[in-house]
Amino acid sequence: MRFLPVFLDLKAGPVVLIGAGELLRAKLRVLAAAGARIRVHAIDGDRHLGLSSDDTARIEIATVDPLTADLAGVIAVVCAGAGDVGVAMSVRAKSLGLPVNVMDDLEHSSFIFPAIVDRGDVVVAVGTGGTSPVVARRVREKIEALLPARIGELAEFIGGFRKSINERIAEFPLRRRFWERVIDGPIGAAVLAGRKGEADAALRAIPDPSGFARADKPEGSVALVGAGPGDPDLLTIKALRALQDADIVFHDELVSPEILDRIRRDTTRVAVGRRVGKPGIGQDAINKRLIEAAQSGQRVVRLKGGDPFVFGRGGEEVEALRAAGVAYSIIPGITAGLGGAADFEVPLTYRHEATRMTFLTAHKARDAETVDWSTLTDTRMTVVVYMGMTAAPAVRAGLFAAGRSPETPVGVFARVTRPDEQGAIGTLRDLPELVRRINGGPAILIIGDVVRHAGSLHRQSPEKNPAQIISDLLDAAE
Repeated sequence: MRFLPVFLDLKAGPVVLIGAGELLRAKLRVLAAAGARIRVHAIDGDRHLGLSSDDTARIEIATVDPLTADLAGVIAVVCAGAGDVGVAMSVRAKSLGLPVNVMDDLEHSSFIFPAIVDRGDVVVAVGTGGTSPVVARRVREKIEALLPARIGELAEFIGGFRKSINERIAEFPLRRRFWERVIDGPIGAAVLAGRKGEADAALRAIPDPSGFARADKPEGSVALVGAGPGDPDLLTIKALRALQDADIVFHDELVSPEILDRIRRDTTRVAVGRRVGKPGIGQDAINKRLIEAAQSGQRVVRLKGGDPFVFGRGGEEVEALRAAGVAYSIIPGITAGLGGAADFEVPLTYRHEATRMTFLTAHKARDAETVDWSTLTDTRMTVVVYMGMTAAPAVRAGLFAAGRSPETPVGVFARVTRPDEQGAIGTLRDLPELVRRINGGPAILIIGDVVRHAGSLHRQSPEKNPAQIISDLLDAAE
């Protein structure tokens, strides 16, 4: 992140705007709409700026050279269509410690203009570091459609009560829950519907804000959340909401840093579980910590790679939570078998060719030895093996013993959906060699005729443009 998003107080002083033509007028409209006091230097001499009568009181048309003009009290300098004058003005502004923006010139700008969603007290700024204003604009358009029209009025409403409620509720987590109940409940709905008077009366009528905050949440709860195979954009909307609401998150070691970044910043994070060859705290200890955290009144998330109920021991944790009388919920995630199949274009089922599939785990050779391979002889069955790299020779031997052909297509797909994903495709005969080509796991093995349909492992797939990707994701959120 090169540019830190900040909000400038436009009442602190005037903004100097330098430029010419439509670029100058467009930037003038943006600043005027934000309520800024503006000192305009039209270097082309055209002073017909299309101002309304409401704007003229806050806008001064300057006639002096901007490179020698007095900048005392100025809070920022903006250059739009200013050419070489803009570059020279940038040097002068920086020497005086003034923020400066030269339109479409990152080298000479110390700040940039984001795409803005303006809802009064709620302002959303979308930036791309100045690299692609069009992408930022497309994101803004989608956010405009998602936000309620009166969301700014809701923020203003809450601001009017915030000080008095803070004085009555000392504990920050409890205070946060109070406002969550207000925003998500009938009071917030009344404001958004334009019935602010009704909402005001209802909030003032709450006799005990602390008791109101605790209502319906006396015992804490646990959400078992599937984080998916690694790509943060594959998190469900429900999973994102749980991560934002959590007081504490117990996460697997394999959950990617990009997904952990989606957790609210003040939430406690605890790494549990283990990786191959490394000790962990053990499932019983994890169960105990989940229960203790929930019983202390916290909203707990158990964040697992993939899906909690696909080789994630989610069933064991649910049994422990039930026995302890702890409230829980289950939020599924995309399991690695599905994520890897999609990324490498392997259809796990295919009409007339693959009509069944089996997911199994073979963490170690002895795990593979306990599998009843005789049930996996059907050539129309796709077999997906989790954690099968170490046990690859035993997997091959088991399938050979069951009668599967050495020429059965096989794919080894590692770190699926992540930027460093890797794949190797061959036959069952070559399975151990395919594993050796992979630079570290976790990986899945897909075995069956469907692997013949895989896309190129080194393909450059035609991708949607970034604006369309963002648009699709936000459409899904709706």
